[in-house]
Amino acid sequence: MNDVTVVVLDALVKSVIIAFALTTGFAYTTLLERRFIAMIQQRIGPNRAGPQGFLQPLADAVKLIFKEDVTPDGADKIIFSIAPAITAMPALIVLAVVPFGGNVNLFGYHTNLGIANINVGMLYIIAVTSIAVYGITLAGWSSNNKYAMLGGLRSTAQMISYELSMGLAMLGPVMLVGSMSMTDIIDAQKSTWLIVYQPVAAVIFMITMFAETNRAPFDLPEAEQELTAGFFVEYSGMRFGAFFMAEYIKMIAVAAICSALFLGGYRLFGLEDLLGGWMGPIILLGKIFAFLLLYIWVRATFPRMRYDQLMAFGWKVLLPLSLLSVCVTAVLMVTTNVFPVFAH
Repeated sequence: MNDVTVVVLDALVKSVIIAFALTTGFAYTTLLERRFIAMIQQRIGPNRAGPQGFLQPLADAVKLIFKEDVTPDGADKIIFSIAPAITAMPALIVLAVVPFGGNVNLFGYHTNLGIANINVGMLYIIAVTSIAVYGITLAGWSSNNKYAMLGGLRSTAQMISYELSMGLAMLGPVMLVGSMSMTDIIDAQKSTWLIVYQPVAAVIFMITMFAETNRAPFDLPEAEQELTAGFFVEYSGMRFGAFFMAEYIKMIAVAAICSALFLGGYRLFGLEDLLGGWMGPIILLGKIFAFLLLYIWVRATFPRMRYDQLMAFGWKVLLPLSLLSVCVTAVLMVTTNVFPVFAH
């Protein structure tokens, strides 16, 4: 095989593995959430399907597959059908530029544990994560349901508002490292994580993670007390499952991105080189798992915000703070030696 064929096959195999890992991770994140919240609330949680409820995600999948898939009479049937795919696809492809480890040897074949190392990886992430809002908005509009439409509009306003603060928070690591490549940003954190130099940006990014994934206390687009489920109120069967899958895969993806930007990604002060480099993915999985527990813990602890509070917090608190963080970082980089030289 020529070099081009090898590169294509390498990327294709990695893509299939990551897609499988994300879809499997989504299934068991639902089980983790139900069991962890049950523990917090001092109850049992799902434990009937398989040993300790381990097959509960499979039972849920079978239920959704055989559940009647209904399309409302007044809905725009084409857009109603493709909206779940528009929402789910960005979640599956956003991690293409995030490395899961360094160089490894697999049965004599040397490869790096990442699909694509592009020099504008950060722009790719921002662009792809912005696409999901179209699927949610189209789902609400095409359903011909006022509750769904309100949920779609809420989601549009919320995601656009909080994406501004998220993008500015991501700008700090880019400024310090001097590169938009996720590989370069992770490599710059061999000895010190960037959260040490960008604590405000890291906190802002972690807060906007909840808003971008429509998780409590920012789950206003699907507030059941007000909108009876929001933008997916008319969906059933596997099309409802696609929205459900997109939310949980986005949780995993954003956790991986946050780990890469501020917590060293797959690096942990040299431990990533153990096991011939295969320790790197295990370290990253540990960080993602910690973020998932944080997601669930926040959901079980904090009440849902009012919508005016949600928007005011985004525009009046997070956006000014993120702008201030960028300005302070720029001034300190130019006038002092507070930050070490990360640039490659």
